[in-house]
Amino acid sequence: MPAGNRRPRTYDPARTWAALGAQVGHLQAAVRELTPEQWAASSGLPGWDVRTLVVHLVRQVGALRSALAEEPAPPGTKVTDLDTWVRSTAQIADRLDAATREQAGRTADPVDALDTEAALLPAQQEEALRPDRIVVHPFDGMRALDFTVTRLVELVVHSDDLSRATGVDVPLDRQALAAVVRLLADALAAGAPGNSVEVRIPPYAAVQCVAGPRHTRGTPPNVVETDPLTWIRLATGRVSWSAAVATAKVAASGERADLGPYLPVMG
Repeated sequence: MPAGNRRPRTYDPARTWAALGAQVGHLQAAVRELTPEQWAASSGLPGWDVRTLVVHLVRQVGALRSALAEEPAPPGTKVTDLDTWVRSTAQIADRLDAATREQAGRTADPVDALDTEAALLPAQQEEALRPDRIVVHPFDGMRALDFTVTRLVELVVHSDDLSRATGVDVPLDRQALAAVVRLLADALAAGAPGNSVEVRIPPYAAVQCVAGPRHTRGTPPNVVETDPLTWIRLATGRVSWSAAVATAKVAASGERADLGPYLPVMG
């Protein structure tokens, strides 16, 4: 359940699907440009080269098809919300790493594999956007629409990884970026409930978090502000809090405005 009285955020099905298709398209265009040297370069993620990263992206697009191909979760299955999903991914990191490496060994052409999964997406739209369809995933069950939103997280975060690793521009769809920023901000608020710090990520999100004196009017005494991409990198551990503050990527004011102990929110 959401922390405190915070209502769970909802995601528009049509916009979510359009964002998913757009971001997959951006990735397809980007990987077609990669040189042999770029494919072999470090991805910036432990033990993964760029080829392995792209195979992981293929897996993340295909995960929606795989989940929908399974029988719906039986009645009574525990439903995992998006906040819990974000904060639980570290629990299966080793499993995902092993599965990605195994698939990388079996994938002859990652570009072709990504194109194949992209071509299969349109047939999944109706089921993928059903709020009443519960799909099975590693954390019990999840609403199909929520699971589709999680694909945006995977695609946006790893599009940024790919761009930083290769220097190739991988555009981030605006709606996809907005959804990911909001989801990660909500997960922070759920993991560090309270009202003493306001975190602002304009133009997409503002949340209150961290236990302490409640702010009621005027300028909050503790404010953190950063840009969307820096926030995503902070929330997923791509950059440390201290480094972001030192390079002025984050503006933090107030004695409680230190998010270091609460980051990353997604391992």
